[in-house]
Amino acid sequence: MTAVAAVLAAVALAACSPGGSETRVAPPPTPPADIAGFCAALHEELPETVAGLARTTTEPESGLTAAWGGSAIVLRCGIPKPPKMADPDQEGVTVNDVAWLLEKLPDGGFRFTTGLRKAYTEVRVEKEHATDAGMLVGLSTAIAATVPEGISSY
Repeated sequence: MTAVAAVLAAVALAACSPGGSETRVAPPPTPPADIAGFCAALHEELPETVAGLARTTTEPESGLTAAWGGSAIVLRCGIPKPPKMADPDQEGVTVNDVAWLLEKLPDGGFRFTTGLRKAYTEVRVEKEHATDAGMLVGLSTAIAATVPEGISSY
């Protein structure tokens, strides 16, 4: 089984439970105006539910962040280029024409980061709250509709 398949299988098998009504999410440093514009468009297009988890209010409020199920799934748009993007040995997956860098975190959770888009978007998934490998479908659809393909200048 490839590392990608193993990660997606683990995500699919993890338990889920909704979180609180507000989640603390540190927004990324303020990106350049064009990237912030892509993120604002994405924020408006994001689904109300991801993997069966309802969208949660983030604190502080920001057009660069979103969360579902408390801190179960957290999105940050407009992050600086992750150093791991330069590593040719990193695992990735493409969902609805959006390429994602795949990383297993030390706490057992996962981080997915978009590549080949004008703004980098990071999605962190807590191990105990991840629900299924299809969770990137709705997020990828929103990203494909709002963040143009290309290489981010940030």
